[in-house]
Amino acid sequence: MTTASHSFGKSLFELLSSMRFAISLLSILAIASIIGTVLKQSEPYANYLIQLGPFWFQVFEKLGLYDVYHALWFLVILTFLVASVSVCIWRNAPNFAREMKSFREHVSDQSLNAFKHKHEAPTEQTPEALAASAQRYLEGQGYKVKNVPREGGVLLAAKAGSWNRLGYFLAHAAIVIICIGGLMDGNLIFKAQQVLGYKKIETRDIPQSQVPAISRLTPSNPSFRGSVQIPEGSSADVAFLNVADGYLVQELPFVVALKEFRIEHYSTGQPKSFESDVELFDHAGNKIREATIEVNHPLIHDGVAIYQASFADGGTRLTLRGWNLFAPTASEFPLEGTVHQNSTLTSTAGDYTLEFNDFRPFNIENMGGEIETPRDSMSVLGGSPVSDNRHLRNVGPSFQYKLRDARGQAREFSNYMLPLELEGRWFLMSGVRETPTDDFRYLRMPLDADGSIDSYMRLRGVLLNKEQHPEIAARFARQALPQEAWGTEIEDKLKFSAAQVLAMFAEGGFQSLGRFIEERVPESDGERAAGTYLRILELAAFEALQIANREAGLPPRAPDDATGWLVRDTLNSVSDLFVYGAPIYLQLMQFDEVKASGLQLTRSPGQNIVYLGSLLLTLGVFFMLYVRERRIWLRIKPGHALLAMSSAKHTIDFEKEFVQHSQALDTLVK
Repeated sequence: MTTASHSFGKSLFELLSSMRFAISLLSILAIASIIGTVLKQSEPYANYLIQLGPFWFQVFEKLGLYDVYHALWFLVILTFLVASVSVCIWRNAPNFAREMKSFREHVSDQSLNAFKHKHEAPTEQTPEALAASAQRYLEGQGYKVKNVPREGGVLLAAKAGSWNRLGYFLAHAAIVIICIGGLMDGNLIFKAQQVLGYKKIETRDIPQSQVPAISRLTPSNPSFRGSVQIPEGSSADVAFLNVADGYLVQELPFVVALKEFRIEHYSTGQPKSFESDVELFDHAGNKIREATIEVNHPLIHDGVAIYQASFADGGTRLTLRGWNLFAPTASEFPLEGTVHQNSTLTSTAGDYTLEFNDFRPFNIENMGGEIETPRDSMSVLGGSPVSDNRHLRNVGPSFQYKLRDARGQAREFSNYMLPLELEGRWFLMSGVRETPTDDFRYLRMPLDADGSIDSYMRLRGVLLNKEQHPEIAARFARQALPQEAWGTEIEDKLKFSAAQVLAMFAEGGFQSLGRFIEERVPESDGERAAGTYLRILELAAFEALQIANREAGLPPRAPDDATGWLVRDTLNSVSDLFVYGAPIYLQLMQFDEVKASGLQLTRSPGQNIVYLGSLLLTLGVFFMLYVRERRIWLRIKPGHALLAMSSAKHTIDFEKEFVQHSQALDTLVK
């Protein structure tokens, strides 16, 4: 049993002290570091699932690639690498030290004669006299020389660049120090607590005050990297750590209060710089200090570095005007909302939950691309890729929200406050998408000459009001026919056709008309029939606009180009309502912006240790690359001198130096 234990211990020692083993571990860590650099770390799992898909998401999750530097296998390899390199240093450092001190004066004459770089010269000087002059020469060249009397003469052993050996020691020590720094910042304490069941990752979306103690880390936690968003005028005493598919709450040793957040923009509206004025308080409410945090200029207090990382909305208050899109009237209703809060909305289509997600005071869009408007779907804003800034434009504020029905299904909307000019006309834009990976598709609501969507809403209401279709059809028929045809069967047929087209359009927009043509009209006549129906619909919509103006107490609209485009754009927009996915439209009227600063807080005791290791690694590489170890032996016998020279690297400089010393010997022996 003792023999087996001794054999195992010896084998383990040999493995750990093996340079191949250390290089293998270092290679694995290098590959893992590449992955950690390419793959963004510590993101919410939902982001990885969207990017990678279900299969590769699970593969990467099992390998721990979403947080490589804190993965258990990575920390284990770091530990083994520390042990391996430490054993290598302990085993080889004495040899390095002896080699640095040694002059290798015990070399034999036979060995010297076997050197590749050797030079012999006859001499009439005594060995002692030649040795003295040669020693002065070598010391003048920067060599340390040891004079060793030998039988029948003298041996001069000289060395230069012995500090080259120190480079190997520094480089290996640097690896150990860097790995120790990595282990110190590797959340080892939390890993151990998680394995033992003392800590658990929280996965529920609950207020931080309700997070249980098992998912909270104390202020004494030696290492952490978390983030927090603080609205202006608010404070925070915790940070959130993204871990696996959940998070942990890190309690801070102080309270951070945000006095003011400032952001500067370029002329295009893109962010230029941002900074936060913060105050620090202890938990008793006493003010500790205040400072301004800028990007790349963190505030460091009590071992915690506070970085300016991002910015977001801190709860902007919104004043909205709501429109019931499928109501047969143009009625509106007021609504108030606050970003990051929810409200309940009751409509004819049922009850909905409004989840206000974000507010953006600036939106940079590419206004140079073509915008396609297919008849069966809404338009996509910004059709062409951006190659320069010529078409970038700030199009003003927008707010984002989700509309969730009683079944829990939701669509995300992004509504602009200001109108956008597209194809020479002005529209209010409302984007919609069903999943975060989709592009926003935009509902375009045309503005009238007064810059309002009221005309659009009035015309929309009349077009969707089936009770007004007979009057619209009658007005259309009278305008389309000469007076002598009024009251005839032709007028009745034309009114019936117009009412039928209006009814189909009110049921499903252009899609309903298209299905009717496909089902009822022969394929050879389909294109002609579509043109006829669209012409009837457009002329009938003009009459609907006149009715809408009359009901609003406004004068009739002139049949000019502006009115024609208003009618056509309204028809396109109303048709898109059936794929918009919401029974209401929310128009932003006013806002009271509240900004929030995104701060990253880190406690990294291993950081300075890693810096020290990096410095030692730099010095080690410098010694190994730029300090050349050279050794010279000069064996002097009566009437004969033999010069031998060696170096670990036979470079061009070494060859030149050997020739130089050989020529010097020829001069000295004379």
